Amino acid sequence: MTGDVWNTAWTILPLIIVGIIAVFVVIRMKQKAKKGTLGRKKTKEAQSMLDSLIPLGMIAGVTVSIFIGIFFPGFFLSNIGLGAGIGLLGGYIAYEMYSRKRES
Repeated sequence: MTGDVWNTAWTILPLIIVGIIAVFVVIRMKQKAKKGTLGRKKTKEAQSMLDSLIPLGMIAGVTVSIFIGIFFPGFFLSNIGLGAGIGLLGGYIAYEMYSRKRES
């Protein structure tokens, strides 16, 4: 009985973590859109890069989690979901940093 509880907890924990990260990012982006402070760049290429940072972060997170899952097998599907969530947070942080950076 105790083993079943721990297995269930370890299965649900990544879902809870990713859910919290996703809600945080969505709420922050919604607040920025409401205030009109979303990142804007002067050139089309720079704006395209800015708009691509969050999806690229998610792809990078999934890629890293797949490699970790290959070398440390166990919770492979949980790793993929957790990697995407951590990548979402990393992409959001990169978005914030790049949107504040001045163009030269």
